[in-house]
Amino acid sequence: MATHILPTYARFDLAFERGEGCALFTADGRRYLDFTSGIAVNALGHAHPHLVAALGEQAAKLWHVSNIYNIPGQERLAARLCANSFADLVFFTNSGAEAVECAIKMARKFFAHRGQPQRHRLIAFEGAFHGRTLATIAAAGQQKYLDGFAPSMPGFDHVPFGDIDAARAAIGEETAGFIIEPVQGEGGVRPAPAGFLKALRAAADEHGLLLVLDEVQCGMGRTGQLFAHQRDGVTPDIMALAKGIGGGFPLGACLASAEAASGMAAGSHGSTYGGNPLAMAVGNAVLDIMLEKGFLERVNRAATLLRQKLAAVQDHAPGVIEEVRGEGLLLGLKCRVPNTDLVKALHGHGLLTVGAGDNVVRLLPPLIVSDEEISEAADKIAAAAATLVPAGMSGASGS
Repeated sequence: MATHILPTYARFDLAFERGEGCALFTADGRRYLDFTSGIAVNALGHAHPHLVAALGEQAAKLWHVSNIYNIPGQERLAARLCANSFADLVFFTNSGAEAVECAIKMARKFFAHRGQPQRHRLIAFEGAFHGRTLATIAAAGQQKYLDGFAPSMPGFDHVPFGDIDAARAAIGEETAGFIIEPVQGEGGVRPAPAGFLKALRAAADEHGLLLVLDEVQCGMGRTGQLFAHQRDGVTPDIMALAKGIGGGFPLGACLASAEAASGMAAGSHGSTYGGNPLAMAVGNAVLDIMLEKGFLERVNRAATLLRQKLAAVQDHAPGVIEEVRGEGLLLGLKCRVPNTDLVKALHGHGLLTVGAGDNVVRLLPPLIVSDEEISEAADKIAAAAATLVPAGMSGASGS
């Protein structure tokens, strides 16, 4: 079938008509358990009643006015985000890449505002993914995303992920700070090593630098805390959010301390659609659920159960699954077979997952996933893995 869609996606031959909770349904009624969640976006599952009601109520009143006027929903959502984080100020965007762009601009503007415009470089980390704009692919530094888009935007120095000595050695007279994902998602579901974020914070404080966190994928409850860095007990200066913050509606945010944002005066940044009334209604509805007593505790219990189930699957399919890694409900299966083979096999068993770097399959269920759905997913992974076991490696290790 001919298509007029730009061929930038290697799409699977699947289309869905509706969703409910953790399930998606095709037009002919086939059910798939969704452990992709729109790549960590549908944090509260599909068609969550509270989100549907909030969007419908707002849609009947007002869609868009632009940021030349006050938007009450922005004030409310920003206040709630700040009350539950390190931040004093928020800028709303439509996507994660835009939130990271805002963070990069803010870090540069901070030093320009202080009379140090030469301090514009950010130290970034190998394996990172920060978005698809020219600035964010340069920040990530991965050649597969840079190919064909030369010249690469200057201003980024890349060091190995988790190597504090290399990070410190990269600090120079032009350095503005560090930019890092507490858990690399696209890069292979790799959490920062224990103590690494604290070490970066100490280095930033020692040299008067900014610590910029990209929590677009790992934030908003995904790791069992509202924000991933809270597990490490660190305080960033700037943080980019998106994906789960809108529960499926396009929404991102750049959070910052008052000091870090001190250079961002009127006219220094903007967005036509960012923070529109529809997005704010949904974002506030998402927070209603995530801030409920017991919500994050339930995420942690679900994460523990899923990890236990996956460990059992790994024990019975060591020729297919090498390692289970990640934090919370951002987990990865490091594969011994091509990860694309496992993703396709899982489709055949009615489970949706997504690949990542380092030959990993990401598991990103909605944060509302039930124990029964976790067991169902584990059974499907075991069944799919059984079809991919290399010759001579069937059965549990040692059997």
